[in-house]
Amino acid sequence: MSGKVVQLEDVPDPTFSQKMMGDGLALDPTEGKVTAPVDGQIVQVFPTKHAVGLQTASGVEVLIHIGLETVALDGEGFEAHVSSGDQVSVGDTLITFDLDFIKEKAASAVSPIIITNGDVLETLEKTDAVDTTAGETALFEAAVKGEEKSEEGTSPTETDDMRTEKESISSVEYGEEAKEIVAAVGGLDNIKAATHCVTRLRFALNDENEVNQDALEKIDLVAGTFAANGQFQVVIGQGTVDKVYKAMVDETGISEATKEDVKEAGGEKQNLLQRGVKVLADIFIPILPAIVTAGLLLGLNNILVNPIFTDVPLIELYPQWAGVADMINIIANTAFTFLPALIGWSAAKRFGGNPLLGIVLGLILVHPALTPASEYAQAQAEGNAPTWNLFGFDVNMMGYQGQVLPVLVAAWVMAKIEIWLRKRVIDSLQLLIVAPVALLVTGFLAFIVIGPVTFTIGEWITGGIVSVFEAFPLIGGMLYGALYAPLVITGMHHTFLAVDLQLIGSTGTTFLWPVVALSNIAQGAAALAMMLVVREEKTKGLAGTSSLSAFLGVTEPAMFGVNLRFRYPFLAALIGTALAGAFITMQNVQATSIGVGGLPAFLSIVGANWGAFFIGMAIVLVVPFIITYLVAKRKLNNH
Repeated sequence: MSGKVVQLEDVPDPTFSQKMMGDGLALDPTEGKVTAPVDGQIVQVFPTKHAVGLQTASGVEVLIHIGLETVALDGEGFEAHVSSGDQVSVGDTLITFDLDFIKEKAASAVSPIIITNGDVLETLEKTDAVDTTAGETALFEAAVKGEEKSEEGTSPTETDDMRTEKESISSVEYGEEAKEIVAAVGGLDNIKAATHCVTRLRFALNDENEVNQDALEKIDLVAGTFAANGQFQVVIGQGTVDKVYKAMVDETGISEATKEDVKEAGGEKQNLLQRGVKVLADIFIPILPAIVTAGLLLGLNNILVNPIFTDVPLIELYPQWAGVADMINIIANTAFTFLPALIGWSAAKRFGGNPLLGIVLGLILVHPALTPASEYAQAQAEGNAPTWNLFGFDVNMMGYQGQVLPVLVAAWVMAKIEIWLRKRVIDSLQLLIVAPVALLVTGFLAFIVIGPVTFTIGEWITGGIVSVFEAFPLIGGMLYGALYAPLVITGMHHTFLAVDLQLIGSTGTTFLWPVVALSNIAQGAAALAMMLVVREEKTKGLAGTSSLSAFLGVTEPAMFGVNLRFRYPFLAALIGTALAGAFITMQNVQATSIGVGGLPAFLSIVGANWGAFFIGMAIVLVVPFIITYLVAKRKLNNH
């Protein structure tokens, strides 16, 4: 960890100062993160998460004890990122903790780092440094009996050098490629944090000007690169990227990080708008699998209950399928019926609150005793809308099924109340006070202020978007079609996921998402044309596989690996999507849910709109393909 060095003899605890557990050093931490000082195996993570034990390959045992008398905190303020038996490398995050909380509640924040089996050592030399940096400062230099001297607490670079001396060719799958990628992005010294998602390696770099773009493009595994939201991203591909990342951690000694670590490091470079978009992305991306799955199942249900292939629904032709369709509808609708619970969980987690309280808060807003918002206006018009009377003040008993803004704001308020209480309520009373007070206060605020205000704002937003597209469908569809792919590059497309969900919650359908699905197909069509024209084998293979991926809804390999690299395929895809977007918007094509963007997208489209949507699909298949093919033929042949 980073901090100021304290000699073990000066630690105000005789267990450590008298070296009852072994020799070592202590640190007065300056940040709340513990990283692995050595490569080795986790042998124990204490149940209270205040201490962790490691063992190196040579048998040296290291104990890291965070603070003094912290066992009494019973895990409060600590979060473990590893478990017993895990293999870790220098710089890997082991435990994070609330440093201010530890300083306030514990006897001391001074944290001993002890070698508990010093009898296996021939020599042990301690650092002369006054201040230490996690993952960089070597705390000890030790020699195990019968072995050469080695360092405990080395930097990632030193660890990599030692490995390189022992073996010049990596035996780890993708090990050599991982080393090449790290070198091409500027080396370990240029990497603040690194993680990966489904298709990409994500780096927070100190200086993106240090990246060797030519070297990256020569690596066969690399499908493309781009920079967005303070992160430099290297597109590898689904299924392979996790193996490359593991090899990168194992072979180069790079510190393993979470997506949150990289986002936090990259977020330092973002402006206010980018940080706002990042917050929405952090909230909605974790719940996207549930929403997409629900969308696919709703599409299957649509086929069964709507007269698509025949004049009457399939369940009327084959009544034995009616029960199956009804069960599918229940399974599929659950994610949308209880959408505030999903958002509440993710939002509370993002804002630093208890995710379980977020779920409860979301369920409160859709309680069966409440009249759904879609029915409440009619009940008010009829004069029988239910209300609570709070000391003469009427509060609407309205539910917020399918709504986004009410639970987002309520979760933020609840998280802030919870954090404030946690810092001020003594440990023995936290369970009795923090959660009940936070939930009760937020619940009242949600029904009295937050719900009505944010519901009105949501209706304004929905009404405004609908009005614009109704008044200017041609322009609206064309602009959204042309701008969606550039929004993907910046990451701002995540904002529209919330808009789609708000539209579905308010109107039952969305006219924006069908354009998104066509944008994915357009990128695939452009990449497919490049596969037929380009002669270089690596690009031809990448274009072929990435076009298939785009047709199934994952566009990053096609967009960043092929289309943006040559530019004109990307522009051709934008033209095709703009034309198709204008057409389907003019035809008022609607989707009942968010599904898989690409060729399977028709399953989420309202059955009556299938004809117009298939014409839109034909446009994004033909126009980008022809434009790209003709331009590529001329450019590449001339070249």
